[in-house]
Amino acid sequence: MTDEARGFCLWFTGLSGAGKSTIAGIVASQLRERGRRVEVLDGDEVREHLSRGLGFSKEDRDTNIRRIGFVASLLARNGVVAITAAISPYRAVRDEVRGWMDDFVEVFVDTPIDLCEERDVKGLYARARAGDVPAFTGVSDPYEPPLQPEVTVRTEGRDPADSAGDVVAYLDRAGLLG
Repeated sequence: MTDEARGFCLWFTGLSGAGKSTIAGIVASQLRERGRRVEVLDGDEVREHLSRGLGFSKEDRDTNIRRIGFVASLLARNGVVAITAAISPYRAVRDEVRGWMDDFVEVFVDTPIDLCEERDVKGLYARARAGDVPAFTGVSDPYEPPLQPEVTVRTEGRDPADSAGDVVAYLDRAGLLG
């Protein structure tokens, strides 16, 4: 496989409302402009179509992340840039999925929880704080940030395009874009 056709996984993780999907979408557009084949596996869409029926217990969350990881690994080994944007709160399962692929780039979208709450158009944080949403990541369920992500983007006070630029710059430096 040529470098230009080399697939890899770009795994965005962070709290709900951190900006994962927004930044992932910008990165996907930039990579497509460079002629790369790209698929985005968004956490909300995967839950709707691939993981329907799963709840939010630790076991169900782990199953959801493994499903996303499995699809991402299939795409990557076939020359596609698989971009995932899912909370993926537990470090051990993210690390497990990393082990399935040769090229796995973890992107930690590091956003303070108060800013995530401000961005929350669905009102999930308020509902979680009121006790109406049990086991909500960052409120009543843990989020385990990555210990050594390849890329950390801090979104507070930054334009999403700048954060996406940081990710693409890393991919260039790492030689993943050919």
